[in-house]
Amino acid sequence: MPRLCTLILLTALSSPLITACSSGQANSHGANYVTNAALEELGPVGNAMDREKDVIAFEALVRILIKEARVAWGDEKKASSKEYVKYTNHYRTRVFVDFDSGKVHVETQDRSDLRKAIAAILLTPYAPDQVDLFSDRDVPVGEQPMLYGQVLDHEKQPIRWQWRALRYADYLIQNQLTTRRSPKGRIYAVDFELVEDHLSQRQYQYASLVRKYARIYDVEESLIYAVIRTESSFNPYAVSSSNAYGLMQIIPKTAGRDVFERVKKLPGQPSKNWLFQPHNNIDTGTAYLSLLENHYLKQIRDPLSRKYTIISAYNGGAGNVFATFDRNSRDRAIQKINGLKPNQVYWALTQKHPRGESRRYLEKVSTAQKDFYQGNI
Repeated sequence: MPRLCTLILLTALSSPLITACSSGQANSHGANYVTNAALEELGPVGNAMDREKDVIAFEALVRILIKEARVAWGDEKKASSKEYVKYTNHYRTRVFVDFDSGKVHVETQDRSDLRKAIAAILLTPYAPDQVDLFSDRDVPVGEQPMLYGQVLDHEKQPIRWQWRALRYADYLIQNQLTTRRSPKGRIYAVDFELVEDHLSQRQYQYASLVRKYARIYDVEESLIYAVIRTESSFNPYAVSSSNAYGLMQIIPKTAGRDVFERVKKLPGQPSKNWLFQPHNNIDTGTAYLSLLENHYLKQIRDPLSRKYTIISAYNGGAGNVFATFDRNSRDRAIQKINGLKPNQVYWALTQKHPRGESRRYLEKVSTAQKDFYQGNI
């Protein structure tokens, strides 16, 4: 597709990404403390036609990225919940940061662009409103890098400024450059790793926010940390194919809208850019955990059984939790859950849940929460 079309779509994306809606009512839980400034930050909700245009524009932009990647590289790799992927240089250069494994890979078909690309990822700021993951636009620099302290150069120093980033890029090219042939031509690449405790370093960045919203909504800090690690590995640019955004992977039209309507008493739903801000994302994700506990799943009597259902519902919805125990009746499902021991509820949700992803999700979050208690996150 011509570059002009890309530009038009990028312009269309400047308004908030707002999609469909959810239904039902519940009592609010937690503080309704939205200020006028916060309301302005939310941006206009817009009418149904505007929301539809935003969705179409975003989906079209993703399709353009996939098409350009396929043409340039022969694959369709793009950013995900735990991996930052950014294309530049007319899609001929790309960088991957795997926040789960702590590995960084930079590759290009343009040998002369490799030094710039390495420096760019080392200096990429945490600015989701400025860094476009779905185009080949260059990354702005100036703010403290998102990887600051998570990458040490060959002198074991953190990288904050361009001169150090370029010097480390020179070192990597001189000592760790690899080349390979591909159907698209010769590929030049370097690999390096984040520091061993990169996960903990990212976690600490959000400690005050986790503590704040855990107290506001009466949710365990360990559970919030476990959900963030499972959802995004503390990737500040997390985005999924299902249009979930940010650290706690909030889908605007479901959990986002639910929290706006039931907890914050606001119309509509949050935008993509709003959810990319850590305080908004952790606020919304924690509020949704509270909503699950104090409304949708409040009739489950045993606290541990209720926690298992909350975790499962965060991923797959309360309806699928009930369907695990009775496909036809929510009331019978609750009755059955209340007749089981917590370990039996856990077994059912990890073995019989309708969605395989949700079965694994409960296991992952439960493991992550144990790691928190042991000091591993």
